Amino acid sequence: MSNDPIKTFSHERIETSNFLLIILILMVVAVGGVVEIVPLFFQRSTTEPVPGLKPYTALQLAGRDVYLREGCYNCHSQMVRPLRAETMRYGHYSMAGEFVYDHPFQWGSKRTGPDLQRVGGRYSDEWHRIHLNNPRDLVPESNMPAYSWLAKSNITPEDMPPRMRAMRTLGVPYTDADIANAPQEVQGKSELDAVIAYLQVLGTAVK
Repeated sequence: MSNDPIKTFSHERIETSNFLLIILILMVVAVGGVVEIVPLFFQRSTTEPVPGLKPYTALQLAGRDVYLREGCYNCHSQMVRPLRAETMRYGHYSMAGEFVYDHPFQWGSKRTGPDLQRVGGRYSDEWHRIHLNNPRDLVPESNMPAYSWLAKSNITPEDMPPRMRAMRTLGVPYTDADIANAPQEVQGKSELDAVIAYLQVLGTAVK
């Protein structure tokens, strides 16, 4: 191989060497990723909660776990884009500061179903209960499956303190009192109750 760097990295040399091409692609992707991602860790709008944002209660956190377990994010994004048509339909666009306590956050582009970020408070608890038990009772054209079994499955109170301690290690400001009171808060509550509590808080920190 030539010691001339110009010949070593010539267009022809790069195209004909799989190893060199892969190395250069990885370098470009790595540099591009660092340039785009690292500044976000130092930008206040992406690392500090929006005013009024509170950590999920024990019941809401349990509901979020059920939401993730059932794969609701596969059809429902929780991201409202800053486009006029979207903000007119869903409300204020999503901001990073709303999701600093979400691990992982539920932003995405999948939109088989409507975006859920501003669903909190839009419908009553009873509406959500009926919708989750059988969506077609409210939306005849819906292709969403029914989740009627959630009403028959109760939250296990003893599971919540470890979950909340895990979230605290990730930066969620749960107090010792929050963790200690968690079992009592979810006592006798079904997974359906928990999912509804989670849905009803989505997007309520920003009006």
